[in-house]
Amino acid sequence: MFDVQLLKTFVAVVDEGGFSRAATRLHLTQSAVSGHLRRLEEQVGKPLLARTTRSQQLTADGERLMAYARGILALNRDAWAELTRSAFHGDLRIGVSEEFADARLLRDLQVFAADYPGLQIKVQVSIPGSLLALMRQGELDVVVGSLCESSEPGLALWQEPLVWAWSAQGVGTLPTPLPLALFPEPCPYREAALSRLAQAGITQRTAMLCTSYAGLHAAALAGFAVAPMTRSQVSHGLVELGAEQGLPALPDAEFRLFSAPDADPVIVAAVTQVIVRYGASRHY
Repeated sequence: MFDVQLLKTFVAVVDEGGFSRAATRLHLTQSAVSGHLRRLEEQVGKPLLARTTRSQQLTADGERLMAYARGILALNRDAWAELTRSAFHGDLRIGVSEEFADARLLRDLQVFAADYPGLQIKVQVSIPGSLLALMRQGELDVVVGSLCESSEPGLALWQEPLVWAWSAQGVGTLPTPLPLALFPEPCPYREAALSRLAQAGITQRTAMLCTSYAGLHAAALAGFAVAPMTRSQVSHGLVELGAEQGLPALPDAEFRLFSAPDADPVIVAAVTQVIVRYGASRHY
């Protein structure tokens, strides 16, 4: 029989891309995480990860076990939530970035809440940096959003390219300095855009400061400013700019789920499954 804790550590190492991040996520030491993986490999009798000095990749046996591990952990969480749901009372405060604030997710959360009498879900929409700050201040229980090149611990959902978006009718020689449409600080897309432009020696100016994706799209669609956004947000009338226009590549946006240390672990695990299923249904 597999130890659930060992499977949980195995999944965390793969999702977080390393032992150090997995240790942070699980609130364990790195040596403890290594010990868990070693014990799991001893139980299986086969290596699960092919390790190098810089990374680790799943072996064929590791891939097979990973599929079972995710299923076992999901069933474990579902069973626990089902048998303890009567204990859920009070507010569940969820922070979501705008990429997540759509009707489908809200309907899923509404259906979820209906199964737990006494539970009230409150949603706050903002940029990830602000939401994470609120969570650290004890004002949010769960945050769902994206970061770029960050070691912030969280459950990996998916990632997609961050790109430069501009009007499809305005492609040509870009203005100098480059006009940008940006979210206010602290925004991972803003930080990535400014950093990459500085490294490339490209001068820029903030032509429009936006508080929503609607404003960001309007600025790009009008050709008023170039906007960094995820590829899934590049809608009709917009195009991606890149090396052909002299712009540097941007890093991927990493979508993650974060939970407060003092949040109810049972209700967090249950709502996490709702969000993970929602994320898996999105196609980029």
